[in-house]
Amino acid sequence: MTSNAAVPFWRAAGMTYITYSNICANLVRNCLKEPYKTEALSREKVHFSISKWTDGKPEKPTIRSDSPEE
Repeated sequence: MTSNAAVPFWRAAGMTYITYSNICANLVRNCLKEPYKTEALSREKVHFSISKWTDGKPEKPTIRSDSPEE
């Protein structure tokens, strides 16, 4: 059975929703005036940890801090 529902434009463009939302958020951040722009850009940084699992046990986690590419 074929659906006649409209496909979201981001899906038709071959993007995921996360990619689309990141692009939109970046555009909004860049349109802000100072000092709000600097504050928003500082919150854009991502911090996370990665743990490899060996034999069912986690190894020591690696802490990462990544900033989106400009």
